Amino acid sequence: MVGNIIENNVVTISGKVVSDVEYSHEVYGEGFYSFYLDVPRLSDSSDKISVTFSERLVPKSKLQVGVSLEIEGQFRSYNSYKSESNKLVLTVFAREIIFAEEDRKIKNPNQIFLNGYICKSPIYRMTPFGREITDILIAVNRPYNKSDYIPCIAWGRNARYSQNLAIGDNIKIWGRIQSREYQKKLESGETISKTAYEVSVSKMEICSGLQDKETDENDGGSSEE
Repeated sequence: MVGNIIENNVVTISGKVVSDVEYSHEVYGEGFYSFYLDVPRLSDSSDKISVTFSERLVPKSKLQVGVSLEIEGQFRSYNSYKSESNKLVLTVFAREIIFAEEDRKIKNPNQIFLNGYICKSPIYRMTPFGREITDILIAVNRPYNKSDYIPCIAWGRNARYSQNLAIGDNIKIWGRIQSREYQKKLESGETISKTAYEVSVSKMEICSGLQDKETDENDGGSSEE
């Protein structure tokens, strides 16, 4: 059963380390650390993705800025209480880290598969450029009665279809993790830059009910611009 649960959240990303390794937390004497990986898109841009790993997986001294890595793991969420209000933190929890050749080209350096449940009513909207988007929040189960809450974005036909999904519906999603910069204004009037993470959906399969429904997004919904 544990094996099946692990398979409902699978991430593979490849890129270069772009930050120093920082201490994250400790569980039963096992230390965990984090860093940022710059993962290229199909376009000339890239996504800066947070990665968390165990000190028992790889010596943190080897993870220097500029090192190329291939990482397999899960996309996890947890609540951070460092500020006055709760904040949902998203990170790739590494299960395997492979040191790669710097000039090696990966066909698809950013892939994710999730099998979870709708836990909030989807929100359908239109961008200023006329693109259809539906915001979806899914809960993905993992061992020990825990769940990860992953924000996802569906585009085009998938957006139109998924806006009618109900809380509790079982859905499978294929896509990529994307980072998005935004400006947040503080009470002091100061504006700071923040980073949000979500899964950009390229394919989805609705598993609730007797008839499963599978849809692909082929009209540019992967948000590569």
